[in-house]
Amino acid sequence: MSDDRFSPENDRVELDPGLTSVAAGWTAPDLEAAVELHRTLPAAEDTHELGRQLGGLARAGDLIVLSGPLGAGKTALTQGLGAGLGVVGRITSPTFVIARLHRAAPAGRGIALVHVDAYRLGGVGELEDLDLGFDLDQAVVVVEWGEGLAEALTEEHLLIRLDRKLDDSRSAVLVANGPTWTRRLADL
Repeated sequence: MSDDRFSPENDRVELDPGLTSVAAGWTAPDLEAAVELHRTLPAAEDTHELGRQLGGLARAGDLIVLSGPLGAGKTALTQGLGAGLGVVGRITSPTFVIARLHRAAPAGRGIALVHVDAYRLGGVGELEDLDLGFDLDQAVVVVEWGEGLAEALTEEHLLIRLDRKLDDSRSAVLVANGPTWTRRLADL
C-alpha cells in the first residue's frame, strides 16, 4: 500500500530468547523458537492486505490457523490470502459447508487454497475425517476457528489471532510455529 498504515509504528515484534531485534526488522538465529509478530489493522482493507502479503509468502503444504471472535476479520484475511495466491472464485465463509476448495487460477501462483471452518466440528477426529492430509501437500490450508484443534495436522504452521477493537480497527498476532514460518515472517 502506498500509505503509512503498515509503517513500523503499527508493528511490534516480540521475540523469544535467542532472537535478535534489528533496526530494519528482526532476524532469527534460533529458528526453532516461536516468533510473534503484532500488527495493527486500522481498516478492513488492511486485514485483506495482510492476507494478500501472506499469500505471496505461502507455499503448498502450509497450514494457517485463524482464531478470533465473530467479526474479527478471519474471512477477510482469507480473501486477501486467496488474492495473494491467485485462486479462482469468490472466497466466502465455509460455515455451512465446512470446507471449500479454491483452485489455482491459470495466472496465479499455481497453489490452491482449502478454506475450512472448524466452528461446528466436535474435535480433532472430525477435522481428520475431512482428509486434509492430502490437501496439505498440494494447497495452502486455512482453518478458521482452528486454534487448539488444527495444530494436530502438522507441527509447523502459522497461527493468526485476530481481534476487533471498539474503534472497528483490528489487531493481528501472527505466531510462527517452526523454522519455515519464522523465516518467512521476517519478509512480511
